[in-house]
This record gives sequence, C-alpha cells and structure tokens, in this order.
Amino acid sequence: MPKTATATKKKATTPSSKNGSGALRTRAAGNPAQKNGKTPSEADIVELAKSEFQKRRKSQLEAIKKTDKKILREMLYQMVLGRRFEEKCAEVYRMGKIGGFCHLYIGQEAIAIGSMLALKPTDMVLTSYRDHVQAMVKGISPEAVMAELYGKEGGCVKGKGGSMHMFSKEHEFYGGHGIVGGQIGVGTGMAYAAKYKGTDQVTLCFFGEAAVNQGIFHESLNMAQLWKLPIIYICENNQYGMGTSQERAMSTRNIAKKADAFEMANEFVDGMDVMAVREATLRAIERARKDGSPTLLEVRAYRYMGHSMSDPGNYRTREEIAKYQERDPIVLFKDSLKEAKVFSDKDFDAIEKQAVDETAKAVAFAEESPFPSESELLTDVFA
Repeated sequence: MPKTATATKKKATTPSSKNGSGALRTRAAGNPAQKNGKTPSEADIVELAKSEFQKRRKSQLEAIKKTDKKILREMLYQMVLGRRFEEKCAEVYRMGKIGGFCHLYIGQEAIAIGSMLALKPTDMVLTSYRDHVQAMVKGISPEAVMAELYGKEGGCVKGKGGSMHMFSKEHEFYGGHGIVGGQIGVGTGMAYAAKYKGTDQVTLCFFGEAAVNQGIFHESLNMAQLWKLPIIYICENNQYGMGTSQERAMSTRNIAKKADAFEMANEFVDGMDVMAVREATLRAIERARKDGSPTLLEVRAYRYMGHSMSDPGNYRTREEIAKYQERDPIVLFKDSLKEAKVFSDKDFDAIEKQAVDETAKAVAFAEESPFPSESELLTDVFA
C-alpha cells in the first residue's frame, strides 16, 4: 500500500513510509489532484479513487497473504454480518419496531472491522451514535444489540440506551455517544487512566468528520500528545455531516494533517479497503504500546444511507451513491480473497448464510424479549 499521506516532524512517531496506509491521493487527502488550480469534481475524485485502488491491488494481496486465514474469515464475516444486520434494522425500523433515531453503518464496515480486529480484548473502544456494528465487533452479541434497538430488557443496557447508546463494561465498549464529539474527551480521559494505572490498554476513539470542528477535538489531541497517551483517534470521514458535505463545512478537507499542529503521528487511509485500515491501525497500536504515542487516522469512506433513518438524503444524487458503490468494501475484499485463493465461492456462501442466520436469530430474540418493568425506570440512572 502506498506511502502514508502525512508524517510528523518527530522521527519517533512518524508512520513508516514503507508500509503506507493505502491513502486515496486526492486533493482532499493532501495531494492536490488539481489542474491549473481547478478543484476536482466528485466524479473526478471517485475515478481517482478507483484508479488508486487498482494500483494498490498487489500490495493488498500481499497484506492478505501475510494475515492468518482465521482472522481473514472473521474479518469478512463481521463485515457481512454488519451489512445484513443494518439492512434488517432498516426493515424493522420502517415497520415501527425500532423507535427514536437510528443511524446505519452501511458502507463503512471496513473501518470498524479493519481497526477493531487488530485490538486485544482488553483494549477500550468508544464511538458515536452510529454504533451498532462496533458494538458487535467488540463482543456484544447481535441479540443484545438488536434487543437494545427494540428497547427490550434483553438489550445490552436493558433497553434504556436504544440505538445511540450501546455499552458493555464486560467487553470494554463504552458507547455510543449522542453528543457530537462528546466521546473524544471521554476517550482521552480513559487513555490517561490506562497510562496512570499501567494497564497497557489502548483506547480506540471513533468519531465523524463533523466532530473535528468541535473544540474538544483540538484540546484532546493537544493533551494526548503532550502527555503521551495511548489513544488512537479514528475519524470516520463519510464526507457528510448530516446533510452538509465536508467541502462546504471545512476550510481544509485534509483532516489527518490537523494532527501536525500537535506533532502527532497521523495517516490518511482508504476506508473502503479493510486491509489498509488494519495495517494503519496495527502501526498506531505499536506506537501506543511502545511509548504511549497517540495517532490520528482519517479513514475516508462513504455511507450509502442517509444520516439517519429519518433522512431522505435529497442533498446527493443516486449517481453519486452508485459511483461509490462501485468500490463497495465487502465486494472489494471478496474479490481480493478470491484472487489470493484464500476462499472460494462456496466459502462466501457459507459466510453469507451464517450472517443471515445470526441476524434472524437476533430479531427473534428481540421480538421475544420483554420490555423493562416499571421498577427498572430509575435503576442505574444517576444525576
């Protein structure tokens, strides 16, 4: 995978250029794809992304060949499970089974799976309100996640959190945060606690690109680099903050390079390539465990659904979505696994069936689980 898009001034924290992140080399990624100062259109960016992926195919295959087959199967299974689970969430939401807000992860699966399956079970994870898939990857069962979406007693927080507030101390998964950027400060504090207690834990903190405009982002990165905290900040850049495109909301679209202001290690990663995400995360984990150095990863992907189930998505065209779907992360990963002769069509069918069956099992559990009793109304609630 090509050279990392950004590097820091300090050699101790600079990502290796030999094992780059697989970054899309667009203007938004810090490599001006401009001719005569002209800003590229979305179509130009998509075509460039497709071209870059083809150039990277050889290095992606090399990454697959050096990764254990069991891990590769788990990665593909978790991606397919996440997709089928979220599709089912959309279906039951429309049926009125799920209430409130519901933010789906369809199109972004490579980010969670690529990064989180590189962690130890004891490592800590925080994320935003788009949290269903991360919760499952961290170990919360699909049944417990679906029941929580239903507001049922069998949910991971007994039906009190709903879609946006998955949580499990047992699995070191600490939300599910509804406030934009709210988890960034919390994650920084948890990384400080891990360093203070000497637990060797790494904290992974997910947030969307819109959270970068919050003051807590800059304050947290400054503190993490100053105090050498073992945290990896992952910006899931799906290019739209609710209905506003990134280019209309940021004076610079290169989020990774914002870490340069704090002399923090950073990389721009192709979020449609699960192996690129995994490789970048492994490098960040090594830095964190070695000397507590934090990292900012900007992982560029594209959500196929609206911001939430209540969003019709009229601010973008079907053609734009279709162009990004040509680089669907699951399809790309399957193609590479097949080319590398790791799995066959028969294996893919088995994985698909397992994911569909597990999703159906989760729905059945949620349907049968009772609603919390009135006596639980104030249990575990603190003011």
